[in-house]
Amino acid sequence: MYKHILVPVSFDENRKTDEALRLTDPLGGGKAKVTLLHVVEHVPVYAASYLPDDFLEESRKSVLADLREMAKAVPGAAVEVEVGHAGASILDYANENGVDCIVIASHDPGLQDYFLSGTAAHVVRHAHCAVHVVR
Repeated sequence: MYKHILVPVSFDENRKTDEALRLTDPLGGGKAKVTLLHVVEHVPVYAASYLPDDFLEESRKSVLADLREMAKAVPGAAVEVEVGHAGASILDYANENGVDCIVIASHDPGLQDYFLSGTAAHVVRHAHCAVHVVR
């Protein structure tokens, strides 16, 4: 049984986040700490000047509200929002917070996945803990 399970959350379509959340109970034996994490990607400098000054803060508030709603499916789950590169931020959070299992939802593979490395693939290749990928 795992003690701290991290569930990275992407709001992209075709992600099976609900299935990833359902796995946390059996993987943690009902006793694991569960954290839902969303990573807000950096806005390129050339694009930032076209956005409102409070864009990042408003985005963060909106994402936190959505995460809190999702977390209701897992009693006692914590929510976190980080800013950075998704794959690297997930791994950094896992390493810095004693995560021993990552449950990540992946979209159904398409041709682009054979040429481009997705976030789930990056996490699987570089994590120092167990990783369960939900398709």
